[in-house]
Amino acid sequence: MFHLLDIIGTMAFAMSGALTAMHKRLDPFGVFIIAFVTAVGGGTLRDVLIGRTPVGWMMNLQYVYVIILGFFLAIIFRKKFDKLRTSLFLFDTIGLGVFTLIGLEKGITTGLHPVICVALGTMTACFGGVIRDILCNEIPTVFRKEIYATICIFGGIVFFGLRKLNLEDDVLYLVTSVVIISIRLLAVKYKWYLRAFEHK
Repeated sequence: MFHLLDIIGTMAFAMSGALTAMHKRLDPFGVFIIAFVTAVGGGTLRDVLIGRTPVGWMMNLQYVYVIILGFFLAIIFRKKFDKLRTSLFLFDTIGLGVFTLIGLEKGITTGLHPVICVALGTMTACFGGVIRDILCNEIPTVFRKEIYATICIFGGIVFFGLRKLNLEDDVLYLVTSVVIISIRLLAVKYKWYLRAFEHK
C-alpha cells in the first residue's frame, strides 16, 4: 500500500506540474521540467535533510518513468480536462495527501521525533508545489490564505493518533490520506482559510 501510494502521489504531482506549466504556455521541455520538479522537489529536500543520499528518485528509475508517463498523459488528455483549474486542484490534492504520509513514514523509519516527522511530511507534500509555483511566477499556494500546509500538519497529528490504536499499516495510510484529501476538498468548497495579515 505504501509503495502504491508513493507511485500515485508522484503521478499526481507530475500531472499537477504539467498542467500548471501548460496553463502558463511553456514549451514541452518547460512543461516536463515543471512536472519533474513538482513530483520530486519535496522528496529531494526531505532525503537531503535526513542524510539519505543519493536521493530516492536517483536510486529507483521507476519514479522517473512514472513522471514521464504523467507528463505524456497530461499532454495527451489536456483537452479532456474541461476545467484545467479543477483538474490541477484534484491532482494537487491527491499528491498532498499521499506525500504527507510518505514524509511521515520516512521520518519514523529514521527514528525522528513525531514533531519532526510531521515537519518532514509537510515539507515532502508542499515543497514540490512551492518550486512549481515559483518557476511559474506565482505566489506559492502554501503562503497564501488558502489552507494547505496546515492540512498536512493536521494529517500528521491524525496519523500519530491513529498509530496509537495499533491499526494495520495499510489501514493507517489509507485513513490518513483520505482525511487530508477530504479536509482539503471541504476547505475549498466551504471557503475555509486562514485570515491574511493586513498592512495599514
